[in-house]
Amino acid sequence: MARPSAVRLLHSHIWQRLPRTLRRSALFHATALAAPKASPGIKAAFPIIVVGALRTASGLGQSARLCHDALKAAGLPVYGIDVTSLLMQVEDFPDFAFRDGRQITGRGTLIVHANSPTLPLVMARLGTNVVAGRWIVGCWTWELKNVPEDWKHGIPFVHEIWVPSAFTADAILPIARDRPVRIVPYAVALQHPPKPPRVRPGGRPFTVLTLFNASSSFARKNPCAAIGAFRAAFNDDPGARLIVKASNAANFADGLRLIAQAACGAQNITILDKTLSPADLACLYDEADALISLHRSEGFGLTLAEAMLRGVPVVATDWSGNLDFLNEETGVPVPFRLIPAQDPQGSYHHPSMTWADADIDIAAAALRRLRDDPVFSKRLTQKASISAQESWSGERYASSVCRHLDL
Repeated sequence: MARPSAVRLLHSHIWQRLPRTLRRSALFHATALAAPKASPGIKAAFPIIVVGALRTASGLGQSARLCHDALKAAGLPVYGIDVTSLLMQVEDFPDFAFRDGRQITGRGTLIVHANSPTLPLVMARLGTNVVAGRWIVGCWTWELKNVPEDWKHGIPFVHEIWVPSAFTADAILPIARDRPVRIVPYAVALQHPPKPPRVRPGGRPFTVLTLFNASSSFARKNPCAAIGAFRAAFNDDPGARLIVKASNAANFADGLRLIAQAACGAQNITILDKTLSPADLACLYDEADALISLHRSEGFGLTLAEAMLRGVPVVATDWSGNLDFLNEETGVPVPFRLIPAQDPQGSYHHPSMTWADADIDIAAAALRRLRDDPVFSKRLTQKASISAQESWSGERYASSVCRHLDL
């Protein structure tokens, strides 16, 4: 076996220099041939083993943690297997606790939070002893109207597919063959218990928050549009401020430069580039009077859901996964035009497909209204909170899991 230093050398000096499409194709084909496939003729059973990047801050990492914690809170027999290092993700939450499921034998169910192209890689690492004879659920999310060709690789490795939104379901259904595709929204309320609408303390600036993870595509998250909307709404007004919360900005070399360029040195814009603990993130939401997300596309929209639960009114692009829960009664949907999906980071670079370009002027007007009309803001947050509590509780999630698996 090659020593770790030799593997790293091969990875950095040879593998990384190959064209990205060639690397992806070679990796996905090789792992699809080597990995154990889903066993036929079986049924779901306890225990449940949640597999995913349980210790990284990505959306799929968060979906795995929420899945595990909701099932644990419901008293179900649940274990975990972390594949953060396998997927070469940053270990943002090294202390996330779970019972190790790698040595559990016999029947059971694997809920695997890894998208279709990388799922064979995960299954190969788990091995036949973990996979064989178990019901396999693939938890997938995607942010464009169609999935790329390499998404077909994961289909033979699952018995069914769970997605967080109707938008993602519509993208995956054409390739799913006979696998059921079920919409199972995340148990977001576990980490963000509902809060009532609040009144901004006198003398404090009207605070707008925008959050993004550059690992999930800077172009898709589109933070510069949110900055542009804030600048159009308030310019340099010290009575308003914007907090730009970034994660993994170093994963896109031009990211911080583009953000600084959009901010124009404004003193009422604060840029935070670090991963926050759940408690620190909750404090950040508590500071906010509005959240803005002028994303180009979302598979679900975790930050929007988190804000709604915490009584923060949401201004967001009226397209993609958040259509399931964001409407004129629960937030401010921002109209858009569709443009080619071009992503310098490569993850979503599909110019033949489209994603949204939100109207910055309308978003700016929405921010001004939220500041100037507290009655309007309170009405939105009340309805959003009721909807969020009904949709994203841990109890509802655990009940949906047991119903879909017939447990």
